[in-house]
Amino acid sequence: MKSYITVLVSLLLISFTIPIETADAQEFQGRAYYFSQSKMDLGNWGARMSEAQKKQMKNRLKGRLEKTFVLSFTKEESYFKEEETVDAYSGATDSWGSNFSRGPQYKNIKENRLVQEQEFYGKKFLVKDKLQEIDWKMGSESKLIGQYVCFKATASIPSSDLSWYSFSWADISSQTDDGSVAMTQVEAWYTLQIPLRHGPAEYWGLPGLILEVSAGNTTMLCSKIVLNPSEKVDIKKPEKGKEISKNGYQETIKSKMTEMRNNRGRRGSQRLRN
Repeated sequence: MKSYITVLVSLLLISFTIPIETADAQEFQGRAYYFSQSKMDLGNWGARMSEAQKKQMKNRLKGRLEKTFVLSFTKEESYFKEEETVDAYSGATDSWGSNFSRGPQYKNIKENRLVQEQEFYGKKFLVKDKLQEIDWKMGSESKLIGQYVCFKATASIPSSDLSWYSFSWADISSQTDDGSVAMTQVEAWYTLQIPLRHGPAEYWGLPGLILEVSAGNTTMLCSKIVLNPSEKVDIKKPEKGKEISKNGYQETIKSKMTEMRNNRGRRGSQRLRN
């Protein structure tokens, strides 16, 4: 994974061409483009699959494993949205995966406010909550991403707080066997050359724009920045859907998925009796 990221950074150096050292922080606005890649974890099931079957599965899941996002930002606000793509393998959009995908996300740092649109089996929700609390540990390690000098920061965040919009059967219990809360270790790289506290997804709060973040089996890397474009950046705020908190939305998904599982079980029992 590290070698893949290194190659991607090298290929995308040309994308970072706008000098910003003389820009006024008050005027910073723009767009950052991120490429996200997740490792495929097939668990015990994967041990029974041939290499050809694994490759075929990876191709089928490519739309879920590799995504592109755009972060539009001003000094205090940001809007993070996935770029819609067609699955090259099937020629269609991923309707099942879309039920558990991240929806368009608005963050307001000054007001400590998150607003995110989510759609679950045709029903629209408007999730309103506070921004994710992150206790960043600042490090001295640095590296270049494009032309930007980036510094490392790490954090440990409850896993359920990072995937509240998604679902797996393991989420029925957010605690480990010993009763402790499952945590995800996060590594972020931010640049002081863009002194804004924004970042992709749930991540924010560092003294510079976050250009790379790794959490669990997923890495997001900024591949392009358009800073202070001639056309003013318009930050959208999601407005449609039933208002609900992050915890409320999570409980709604768990309840509905449990209901669907139980209904399938009852139908299966009925067919056996018949």
